Amino acid sequence: MTSIRSPQQLGDALRAARKQLGLTQPQLALAAGVGARFIVDLEAGKPTLRLENVLRVIDALGGEVHLIGLPSVAANNQREGDNHGA
Repeated sequence: MTSIRSPQQLGDALRAARKQLGLTQPQLALAAGVGARFIVDLEAGKPTLRLENVLRVIDALGGEVHLIGLPSVAANNQREGDNHGA
């Protein structure tokens, strides 16, 4: 698992994954349903990209996002149910 703490680290990790899969930037863009410029910006570490599209690229590469150290969704839903609107 790769720990990502900056847009540049994310771009570097996604570039490495793309190259390992033997994909060009235009091929990845097509697979993810985004523009080739988006892939260029993402791999360059541009910090203001649309999260929805970043997730589409990660999915197209066969990856997924895991959040470590945050409360789980199930725990939050259970706590909200216990409050009964309070």
